[in-house]
Amino acid sequence: MNSVQLRADFERDGFVVIRDFLPRDEFQRLASNVERYICDVVPTLGDRDAFYDDRSQSQTLKQLARMEQDSFFAAYVSHPSWLSMAQVLLGEDVRAHGAEWFNKPPATNHITPPHQDNFYFCLKPPQVLTMWLALDLIDEENGCLRYVPGSHRQGLRPHARTKTLGFSQGISDYTDADFASEIPILANPNDVLIHHGNTIHRANANRSLTRHRRSFAMVFQGASAERDQAAFDRYLVAAQAQHQELGLKTS
Repeated sequence: MNSVQLRADFERDGFVVIRDFLPRDEFQRLASNVERYICDVVPTLGDRDAFYDDRSQSQTLKQLARMEQDSFFAAYVSHPSWLSMAQVLLGEDVRAHGAEWFNKPPATNHITPPHQDNFYFCLKPPQVLTMWLALDLIDEENGCLRYVPGSHRQGLRPHARTKTLGFSQGISDYTDADFASEIPILANPNDVLIHHGNTIHRANANRSLTRHRRSFAMVFQGASAERDQAAFDRYLVAAQAQHQELGLKTS
């Protein structure tokens, strides 16, 4: 991989895609530990860390947060391949926020609203990125990510509360022009999509009747970024209000 070209593409578009990111044995080890975590740990988790379309149906599990509470993932957030790529793209030392897992189960009407990750993180300067590794074949049928190229250079857009669990805030003034400028990104297992914290992205529902759309993700923050605590406190209040509206326990 040409790191100079990758960073230039990242700075221009706000995202890059790296195909076949991990050595095959490392990818299999990660995927196996994700499955172990789902089988052994997830049944013990509360609403704050495991999100379902319908909690009474385990097959509708759609998002996991704070996976680093598990010893494997506590160590994995320091994996050199991930850290070094984040450092190349942000141009400075980085640290990981934690580990997450996302899914769109088959035949569920779970859309990902258009949003910018840094609206949640509230970092200034916005030296932050998300690395999103495909665990399945991901295409337009099962809800691939869709990016608005160059949107990271325009600052944060207005967001408002959504009814989508796991994405408490979505862009409130998303236009037809935004939809028209989206680029859908198809991915094979082990392809990693990396986007800037201010890059606008979204995903449609999974229309497949048989296929999941699973991914593993980590967020990396640059050393120069500092949290705007007042903005973050406002975000937490909004997220708490959404959880209460959806009837979730947050403690």
